[in-house]
Amino acid sequence: MTVSTPDKKGLFYGYWTLLAVSAGVFVFAGAGLISFSFFVKPLQEAMGWGRSVIMLGNTIWFLSLGLASPLVGRLVDKHGARTLIAAGAVITGLGFIALSLMRDLWLFYLSYIFVGVGMAAMGQVPASAVVSCWFIRRRGLAIGLLSAAVGLGGLVFSPVIGGYVIPTFGWQTAYVVLAVVTWALVLPLDIFVVKTRPEEKGLCPDGMSREDWAELQKTRAAQAWSGLSLKTALGTAAFWLIAACFLLHQIALNGAMQTNASHLSDTGFSAAMVSTMVGLMGMMSAVGKFSFGWVCDWIQAKYALAIGLLLQLTAMVLVLNIDRQSSTFALVAYAVILGMGIGSWLPTMSILVSTNFGLVAYGAIFGVMSLLSSGGSSLGPLVSGLVFDTTGTYRTAFIVFLALYAVSLPLILLVKKPAPRNAANTSL
Repeated sequence: MTVSTPDKKGLFYGYWTLLAVSAGVFVFAGAGLISFSFFVKPLQEAMGWGRSVIMLGNTIWFLSLGLASPLVGRLVDKHGARTLIAAGAVITGLGFIALSLMRDLWLFYLSYIFVGVGMAAMGQVPASAVVSCWFIRRRGLAIGLLSAAVGLGGLVFSPVIGGYVIPTFGWQTAYVVLAVVTWALVLPLDIFVVKTRPEEKGLCPDGMSREDWAELQKTRAAQAWSGLSLKTALGTAAFWLIAACFLLHQIALNGAMQTNASHLSDTGFSAAMVSTMVGLMGMMSAVGKFSFGWVCDWIQAKYALAIGLLLQLTAMVLVLNIDRQSSTFALVAYAVILGMGIGSWLPTMSILVSTNFGLVAYGAIFGVMSLLSSGGSSLGPLVSGLVFDTTGTYRTAFIVFLALYAVSLPLILLVKKPAPRNAANTSL
């Protein structure tokens, strides 16, 4: 294959690719993870559905996201990410349009299946695979920047969707806005910018010269040799310890995230205060994701994740003590600590996969890890919704989440990198 001569001038193209795939993650977080909670009370009032019934839509979204992720990972490994991300954006937007038109519960659930599958194809799995190909020496920093798009999604979408569009124009219009933003932001950047691997632009990872890259390949030959296939990775204790940790703590993480807006509103805080706190949480999540990605260049990812879990556990203790008499300082402390802690999950999961199992089957392994993680995420809102419908409060749900964080901490600390396998074991 003939490749072009790399352009030594200007910003390394890997950063443009990073920006482009970050758009999908930004929408995935803002339109999916964060915005759902703002639709709960409007849908309850408009449709007369119970909160657990509505939260089941979030469960279905996460299950669809998770079930599609292993296939997405395999397709990225084999065919690249560009076409996949574009298809995902189209499907996601159509799902939001269907939600704006729905009047029946079955269509609500079906539409979120489309949104889940679409976001799997344009979100964290293809984005982290692309970034891992473009960056080696600065992978932690790059993954941190990518992950910061999740927090920025919360920071932007919370006041826009939760604080302005829904209160002013209604939930139907808000779904249309989410569709338009998805198409307008993700499609152009993906089609015109994204390249899965640096060789497609005649470049080397990190912007290195060909000579430096050749030398690094020699010194890192063992990494390629020890890269594990999906089948081999599934046979290691490290995989299942990481998976169990993410499954359990994602129940708590997403349960808390999707409950925040309703819980603070029920407690007596104004819509403006609630959207501000959720936005602050998103901003701190962005700071946390960048910080934890950078930290992973200096310490083992399992220790970085343990710090993040400890922050989230602390936040659960704080929220259990917040009531309508609580000061603004207490709310800010809760939002800042939970946001920083939430920032740990994506960068550490990506780095845990690449450092423990290599890049030979990164997409497939990360996809299966995302499936298990999404399984946990799908349960959290359902748990909190059922608790609320039964007790009229989320307090018991927060106690359960606190316990899950306490169990997750020792699991991740037990992870040890699998012993190298020979090249014969690296095929999928």
